[in-house]
Order: sequence, then structure tokens, then C-alpha cells
Amino acid sequence: MLRLGNMINRFARVGAVGVGAGCAIALMAAGGVHRSAAPPLGVAPVTAPAPAPALPNFVFILADDQAWNGLSVRMIAGDDASKSRTTHTPNTQKLADRGVVFSQAYAAHPKCECSRASIICGRTTTSLNATSKSVRTWAAPVADSLANSLKRLRPEYHAAHFGKWQWSQTPASMGYDLSDGITQNEDGDSKDPADPKQSFGITKRAHAFMEQQVKEGHPFYMQLSYYAVHQKPQALAETLKKYEGASAADAKGGKGPKGGTDRAMSAAMAEDLDTCVGVVLKDLEELGIAKNTYVIYMSDNGGRTENLKGGKGNLWEGGIRVPLIVAGPGVRAGEYCKVPVVSYDLLPTVLDLAVAGTAAPAGVEGGSWRSVLTSGADAAQVSRPIDRMVWHMAVEVEHPQSAMRQGDFKILYYWDTKQVQLFDVAKDRTESKDLSAEQPDRVAAMLAVLKEHVRAGLGEQQVEALERGEKPTDGGGRKGQRGDKQAPREDKSAPREEKPVPS
Repeated sequence: MLRLGNMINRFARVGAVGVGAGCAIALMAAGGVHRSAAPPLGVAPVTAPAPAPALPNFVFILADDQAWNGLSVRMIAGDDASKSRTTHTPNTQKLADRGVVFSQAYAAHPKCECSRASIICGRTTTSLNATSKSVRTWAAPVADSLANSLKRLRPEYHAAHFGKWQWSQTPASMGYDLSDGITQNEDGDSKDPADPKQSFGITKRAHAFMEQQVKEGHPFYMQLSYYAVHQKPQALAETLKKYEGASAADAKGGKGPKGGTDRAMSAAMAEDLDTCVGVVLKDLEELGIAKNTYVIYMSDNGGRTENLKGGKGNLWEGGIRVPLIVAGPGVRAGEYCKVPVVSYDLLPTVLDLAVAGTAAPAGVEGGSWRSVLTSGADAAQVSRPIDRMVWHMAVEVEHPQSAMRQGDFKILYYWDTKQVQLFDVAKDRTESKDLSAEQPDRVAAMLAVLKEHVRAGLGEQQVEALERGEKPTDGGGRKGQRGDKQAPREDKSAPREEKPVPS
């Protein structure tokens, strides 16, 4: 199978032969052929144009509900508390050895649906109007989704999404040529003991897609949204045997009535996911595209861990800080990066890595990671249109809450009680020391920015209700968005999209 770069080189050589033959014919007509290697005086040497660099591929692996320290990869250099004490993930460790581990990476939201919407559109969930799963209309043009933007930039790209989708907007409307269609959490619960959480099936479909793109000479963007490690846990029987003796203190993740059994199953499920990561990495090597493919590993939100406060569903660090590893062409290997990044940075990052200097669509609030990936990891910064990261969670929590990080500082605000807390999360990741009483001016300034950001996204009516201490009953999103910004819905009774990608 010819890679796109090989095809370009072949055509460049054919062009060079044609040009050389033309020169020989012209010289013969003038009275002879010059046999010297040097061109005649006054005639510039004829050279073939340099082949254009092959466009890179992208594989985005999105774990479900994996805690910040849910891998056996240290998220902070030399800090054993920043990795799992029990779960074995040797393949993500191989990925980390080839690339950059981000120590302060954040999900856009502490729950699955909103986090995924933010990744697709490159915006905070409030600006996107995607603050809960009940909101159906996003405040961003469908044409500006990640996959649509990449294909508009370079139409050669093909895009695929396999695994958990979770929204009523169709993958096709968001630019994916091939997908599993609209899928929900329950679609990951497998009845096949050889394919727990559908992880191995997703990986097989990924192989088939990549193989087809290589055969046809297309660069690609592929998102693998695994159902693991979301509850209920499932794992291969042989993997589970490794963890059956794990203690409650060591095996994190399970919260079910079976206690240690569920915890062992959760650890085994995470290792099965890691096995699939290894298969993907091996496929890239065997297909001959590993050196031209960016692999990005991340979780959609955080999870419970003894090393961070809170967990999935709230805005403490445990709910939003996640593992992130990036490897690929030009990425510095074996490095750690302390620069804070967030999942809605992915859209501008992919565009910038595909074609250097590409600007993201208007309204995108994330920034490109290119500089921190290719230069000294901590020597560069991520430049965003806004100078803050913002989170909002008003449903499925006791107290509607918003949070914002600016620089090293994070504030957490409860709309009903008016309580506000301030933490230096760069130094205090456990959020153990509230600095709000010591730095009231900083609190006041940050809170004003936070409220204005939420107001701009959700609208005055929703913010006034929050200020009155009312809990949203409809998800808290802005109503009355224009219909042209809403993606078409997919009929769940219709067969899922499984046709081959057009060449």
C-alpha cells in the first residue's frame, strides 16, 4: 500500500524525467547535446519541485470517566501519587515515553455529554449553550465543528468516530464520514465476553478505517470514544484474574454493591482499554504511518481519587482534572508539561498541527498546543482568545456552581449560597487551603469575570434565576437559539451509518 508521501515522491520523479527530456530535445535542435553535468552558461539548472509534506493523521483516544491518576503513567514527574497504584497500563506508558504528559490538563465539564460537545466545538460549555444533556441546541455553527473545520481546511481528510456519542446531533452532521451513529452509555454494555465494554470491537473498526485510508491515500482524523472505564465495569476474564486480590484501598473506580469485586473489575477494565491502545499503536506501525500520526489520549471528565478533592459531577479538581498524553511528529519525547490546558483546546490544536498557523473559526475559545508540544514543554504557553478556563454545573448537584481558572488561581462559586473559594491549584492541587479571606481583591475581580462569562453564554434570564438560588429544571441552557445552528437529529430506529468512506 502506497502512503500519500510515497505517491507524491513518485509523481515528483516522473515530473523531473519529463522536464529533463524536454531540455535534451531543445538542445539537440540547437545543434547538439551537452554531455557535461553542468548546465550551459546562462541557463539555470532544472530541478524538480520538492514534494509537499504529507498531511498528518490524528487519532484521538477518549476514555470515559478515567480519573486523573487512573493510569500507571505518572501525571507529574517523580510523583507516585499521580499514577494508579494498581492498574497496569504499559501501552499508555509507551505513548508517554514517545510524547508529552500534561500535568495540569482539564476536561471542559465534569460530565460526559457536555465535555464531548465542548471538544467538538472548541468552546466552553456556557458559551456553547451545552451545560447539561437536556440542552438540544448548541450556540455554534455545525460547519465549525472540529471535523468539518479540518475537512474545510484540507478536503483530503476523512474523519471517523467510533464508540460513545451521547448527543442527538448526528456524527455525520459534525463531519464524520463513518461512525457508529448516535450511541449512549448502555450501548457499551456488551453481551460478548470477548468484547467487554465494546472496547475490542471499536479497536477493530479503527483498524479497518485506518487501513482503508492508507490504501486510498487519505489523511484522516479518527476519534475513538471508548465506553471504558464508565460503570458498569466489564473486563476479559483473564484480565480480571490479575486483580481479584486487589484491596479496596488499591483498586480505584468501583462503587457498586459488590465492593472489591467491582473495584477489581474496574481495574481490569482499564487494563483492557490500555491493551486496545497498544493495538492501535501497533496498527499505526504496521500500516507505516506511525511517524506521521498524532496520538492524543485523554479522559472526558475526572473521577474519584484519594489525591484530588471531589470527582465526576462537581467542579473540584477531581471532577475536571484528567490524564492527557500527546505523541506525534515533532513532539518532544518523554517530557512533562506544567502548562494548564483544557479539552476545548483540541480543535485549534488539530487545525494548527495539520497546517501550521491555521486560525480557528470565530467564536472558538481554545488555543493550540503546538508550541508546548514542539518546543521545551514549559518554555511556551497556550494562547487563547480568552484568558480563562470556565466550568459550569447547575444540575445533578446539591448547589449550582461555576468555577474559573486564571493563571495559577481557581475560584469556585456556589450560586445559591453565594459562597466563593479561592485556591492556588498550581501549588495546591488538593484544594486544601482556601485563600479567599487572604485575597479578597483577587476574589472580587475573578468573580466578576466569571459571572460575566456565564451571563454572556446562558443569558440574563438564566443568570437571574441562578442568583435567586433556583435550580434549573431544563438543564439551564439558553432558549431560542437560531435553528440554523442546530444539527439534524438522527432517528434511533434507523440503521447506523456503516457505509465505506468515499475516496
